[in-house]
Amino acid sequence: MIYEKKGKVIKGLGGLYEVLLDDGERVSCRAKGSLKREEEKVLIGDNVSVSFDDATPDGVVISTVLERKNALIRPAMANLDYLFITLAARKPTPVLETVDKLTAISEHNRILPIIIITKRDLGENEAEEYRRIYTSVGYPTFVTSSDVGCGINELRSYLENNLKNGATAAFAGASGVGKSTLMNALFPELSLATSDISRKIERGRHTTRHVELYEVFEGGFLADTPGFSLIDFERFNFFELEHLAPAFREFGEYLGSCRYADCAHVGEGDAECAVVRAVKEGRIPASRLESYRSIYRVLKAKKSYD
Repeated sequence: MIYEKKGKVIKGLGGLYEVLLDDGERVSCRAKGSLKREEEKVLIGDNVSVSFDDATPDGVVISTVLERKNALIRPAMANLDYLFITLAARKPTPVLETVDKLTAISEHNRILPIIIITKRDLGENEAEEYRRIYTSVGYPTFVTSSDVGCGINELRSYLENNLKNGATAAFAGASGVGKSTLMNALFPELSLATSDISRKIERGRHTTRHVELYEVFEGGFLADTPGFSLIDFERFNFFELEHLAPAFREFGEYLGSCRYADCAHVGEGDAECAVVRAVKEGRIPASRLESYRSIYRVLKAKKSYD
C-alpha cells in the first residue's frame, strides 16, 4: 500500500533527511530524484510530503516540497520567521557589514531580524555601542554573556513568547561568536558541541557542521547553523540592486525625499540626499550607510557585468 504523510525537514546530512511528521513520528529518508537537483534541493525547514510504500524495504521517500514562504542561501534554510543574527562584543571583533548583509537578506525575505550581542563580559562598552546602533534601526536587540548568565533569561522569555505553533527561527553569525554556547545556555538539554577561539587569527572553529532544527516550547523550531567568514553578494544572488534600499528599513522614511528622483545615496552632498542628511544629523547610524554603499557597489558591478 502506498500512502503519504506531511511533515517538516529538521535535519539533512549526506543526502539523508530526518523528517518530523505531523503525527509526531520521525523518519529518515532520501528525496526522490527530481528533488536532488540544485534548483529543487530540499532545505532544512521545508514542509514536505513523504511517500510510504509498504511493498518495498526502503519505500520511504520525500516526494514533494510544499510551497515555501521564503528560502535562504546562507543559512541554507526555508520557511523562517525569525533570524537571530549573532555577533560578539569582542573576540572575534564583529564585521558590521556582515551583520548588515544578514539584516538586509532577512528584510528582503520578510524574516524578522533580531540582533544578539554575545560576550558582553569581554567588552561592555562595545556591546552597548552595537546595541545603540541596532535598537536605533528598530530591531529587537539582546546583549548577553553565556559565561556570567547576562541576558539569558530575557532572551529565553522572548523565544518562549514567539516560538510557538510551528514558528521557525535560526541563530546565524560568523564563526566563533558563541551561537552554540548561547543555545546551550538557553536550552541545556541540547548539549551542542562548542569550541574555543583561535588566539592567532581570532576566529572560531566551525563547531556546528550542519543545520538542524530543534523543537522547543509549544511546537516552535530553533536551529543552530554553521559559522562563516563572509556573505558573498558577488558570488550568490541574494537579491537585485533595486531591492537593496528597501532592505534597510531605517531608510524608508527618507526614500523619495532626495533632491534627485534617481538618487542612489552613494555620494551625494547633504543638500541633495535625504539619507546622507539623516546620517549627518544622527538619525541613521553611519555604519549602516557604509554597509549599504559597500553592498551597492557589488550589486552595481554585477548588474553592469550581466
